[in-house]
Amino acid sequence: MSEKSAVSEQNNGTGTPHWRDYLALTKPGVVMLLMVTAVAGMFLATDPPGMVPLSTFIPAFAGLYLAMMASAAINQIMDQKIDAIMKRTEKRPLVAGKLSPKAAITFAVALALASMAMLYFLVNPLTAGLTLFGFVGYAFVYTLYLKRATPQNIVIGGIAGAIPPLLGWTAVTNELHPYAWLLVLIIFVWTPPHFWALAIHRADEYAKADVPMLPVTHGIPFTRESVLYYTILLFICSLLPYLTGMSGLIYLVSAVILSGIFLVHAVRLRFSKDPKLPMKTFGYSIVYLFVLFTALLVDHYIPVHPLAA
Repeated sequence: MSEKSAVSEQNNGTGTPHWRDYLALTKPGVVMLLMVTAVAGMFLATDPPGMVPLSTFIPAFAGLYLAMMASAAINQIMDQKIDAIMKRTEKRPLVAGKLSPKAAITFAVALALASMAMLYFLVNPLTAGLTLFGFVGYAFVYTLYLKRATPQNIVIGGIAGAIPPLLGWTAVTNELHPYAWLLVLIIFVWTPPHFWALAIHRADEYAKADVPMLPVTHGIPFTRESVLYYTILLFICSLLPYLTGMSGLIYLVSAVILSGIFLVHAVRLRFSKDPKLPMKTFGYSIVYLFVLFTALLVDHYIPVHPLAA
């Protein structure tokens, strides 16, 4: 077989896929950010603050990681037609023909089954059930229905993407603690300004793909206002861990600074026409979530509670 034929065969999904193609199918960057919040949930669940037993941490980490990878893979399988239209996603492995749909489906199902078995038998049924809820919510309800049905898709479907810290918490405690739900609330409110900033930048592509994202259905000015309002709400929600006694001064100072910077981005996005601002806001939103949860962990293990002094 000639080199040209081999390349053509791979592009049709019939060649031998590279492991990097399978990795790209799982959206590793997105999964890594979600796992940061899940791991934070595990360690924040320790009371008094301590180490999560390896007998719990290893299967919980692996099981949640596999579930999130499977969910992302299913998302790409379902979104092939949309991904082919949008410049941001046109090089994904299924669209580029580097993986066949059959190989992708087999891979995603294997990941999902392995994650469910690991979480159910080696962690606890509650975590397995909640993970299944998140998997179905994102991979099917959001991807197949909400994304194509309503401009509030990312808001309604955001609950599925917000539960990783709850999963980490239940993996350690086997209970639905109110503090874990606070972490879910923060991510739930963070999701719209995070994603809508990107949607503003890619509004023309979403319109071309006939996806009813908020900038397409309600216009970019309305979306800019919505980002600002949700960022204000996020600022308030980010203070709740301190106000409820979950965290101390280290977290409070971090949350005020981080949320304040986010608010500055949102205000500039609302009133400036600088075309670079949407992606700057999107980029900062990722840094924001990562550092905010890191601050929660630092505060958990180095508490500073002046009222208790």
